[in-house]
Amino acid sequence: MMSWIAVVIICYVIFKSITDFIKGGNEHFSIKLRESRFSSEIFYALLIIYTIVIIGFGLIYFMLSLQGIILVEHGELKQAGVLGTLIHSFYFSGVTLLTIGYGDIVPIGIGRLIALCEALIGYILPTAFVLRLVQTRSLPKDADS
Repeated sequence: MMSWIAVVIICYVIFKSITDFIKGGNEHFSIKLRESRFSSEIFYALLIIYTIVIIGFGLIYFMLSLQGIILVEHGELKQAGVLGTLIHSFYFSGVTLLTIGYGDIVPIGIGRLIALCEALIGYILPTAFVLRLVQTRSLPKDADS
């Protein structure tokens, strides 16, 4: 029961971080942009969002793997310690979010649905980054005052 509450909290943090980045109007996420072609502020915000999502989904995979096997390595179930499971969970989360998909670790059961959602987020985030950049560049100059 307690792990499901943690999963819900992690999902909320991931969702809130992504929506705040996309909207850009949150007081915690307001970015004062300099005059340049490249916005390092938005780039760093995107890196933070990627880190939050990788850690969040990694923790979800880890907590679910403590209740049952959801990640299979090289087609066979391997018993790993807590640290090994945590490392595999973060690794799988990063590979999935960045849509690399090496295939050395494969989800089973509900892990497939979770991995699909994470891959979709990883696929959409660069588009949100570009849209956010275009949106902030098209604001009127006197809107900053």
